[in-house]
Amino acid sequence: MSADPLHRAGAPPRTPTNPPPSGSGTSAIEVRRSTRRRRTVSAYREGDRTVVLIPARMSEAEEQRWVSVMLDKLAAQESKRVLGDAELAERAERLSGQYFDGRARPASVRWVTNQNTRWGSCTPSEGSIRLSHRLQGMPEYVVDYVLLHELAHLLVPGHGPRFWRLLEAYPRTERARGYLEGVVAADRLPHVPGARSE
Repeated sequence: MSADPLHRAGAPPRTPTNPPPSGSGTSAIEVRRSTRRRRTVSAYREGDRTVVLIPARMSEAEEQRWVSVMLDKLAAQESKRVLGDAELAERAERLSGQYFDGRARPASVRWVTNQNTRWGSCTPSEGSIRLSHRLQGMPEYVVDYVLLHELAHLLVPGHGPRFWRLLEAYPRTERARGYLEGVVAADRLPHVPGARSE
């Protein structure tokens, strides 16, 4: 989603900067409308904001839909960059501060390649969190959800009501769980050898 220099120059009509949808990871979204742009929509990061370029004729409903689509595309693109263990630990610290008032303090957070039946695991007595390498390349909000899930186990070991109440603070919990359920379901689909798509 690279910037379109033709539409960055000059002063195209702009929608005022809005707060981003939950979990987008940016502080602001700016929608720029262009009379030159007919059908294409693009987006890019500009400092701490996300700029979405759309045709001027789009309705408000179309604008909202496309902003959401483009934020997801940017997040997916950015998540393809594999975080190292140190970055993963920093992310866990930030999420703990944001959603659990910093109470969940893991001693270690790292990627592992030996978890093929679960997305993450936590050993509360050691304060260690491990995430499956299969999460690498998934959208940022999905990785954040799994990290928060494991961080919550540092505060509540089981999966009782108190545990799930902690995760209610993260606004993209249901969406992330749905994404992971979709991945699991897709893995179970039969793969027919030699089948061609029509």
